[in-house]
Amino acid sequence: MEWLAILSFPILLVISWYYTVGVAKSRFPKLVNKRICLLIAHPDDEAMFFAPTMLALTEPSLGNHVKILCLSSDGLGETRKKELVKSGLSLGLRNEDDVFIVESPDFPDSMTNTWDKTKIAALLSSAFAPNLTNPMKTKGNQQPTATIDVLITFDRSGISSHPNHISLYHGASHFIASLIHNRPGWNCPVDLYTLTSINIVRKYTSFLDALLSLVVMAFSKKQMGAHPSPLLFMSGPGEVRIAQVAMTTAHKSQMRWFRWGWIGMSRYMVVNDLNLEKVSSP
Repeated sequence: MEWLAILSFPILLVISWYYTVGVAKSRFPKLVNKRICLLIAHPDDEAMFFAPTMLALTEPSLGNHVKILCLSSDGLGETRKKELVKSGLSLGLRNEDDVFIVESPDFPDSMTNTWDKTKIAALLSSAFAPNLTNPMKTKGNQQPTATIDVLITFDRSGISSHPNHISLYHGASHFIASLIHNRPGWNCPVDLYTLTSINIVRKYTSFLDALLSLVVMAFSKKQMGAHPSPLLFMSGPGEVRIAQVAMTTAHKSQMRWFRWGWIGMSRYMVVNDLNLEKVSSP
């Protein structure tokens, strides 16, 4: 009987995983018919951190159009771009043109370099709100518009405290604030969602964190309607395998020993919880 209990335990864990994923997919709100940009710092962020989000939002039945904007290439230029395109397509992007990589000395890949939030915001404005590139200096009644509905990026802790990740949060927030600056009475045309950073213990519990995440989110304050929050995306075994393959076969130039550990143990390969940021005009 003891051996039977020992052998059945992993089976029960997998069954619990499937059940938890099913509950998350059926009970939590979805984004539908949205133009979405995933803002990342480095090629491979989309697979290592945002794979559950990518796989969920690119589901064809939802009608979303997802794009990736990456602000650095680790000095490998065309190689990293090809890797990102291959990974993005495997995670559900419609075509190669939905991937953009910025080559600029303003955004070096560095563990010690913080990117200027105003330069990030200016880049986002030129890409998604060109008619608002020059902020209004006096109040006006012009309605703010943009070519995307949703912007997704890291939160203020950057998951791994990487300064490039954290810079994206501040740059994206500055961009959102600029859209409604001196435009009283108008709602921002772009929703900013950020990926929640968690403690290091939960970070490396893989699918075991799925049930805990579901419980935490069930008791969190919810906002429904056209701008739902929080969002919870969970991947089952098959989807996790897709994300792992996206990393190992697309981002071959980056596969060091520690990344093997990450894709095998990180809960971000299984669970993504996103919060809608409340950004006010400066």
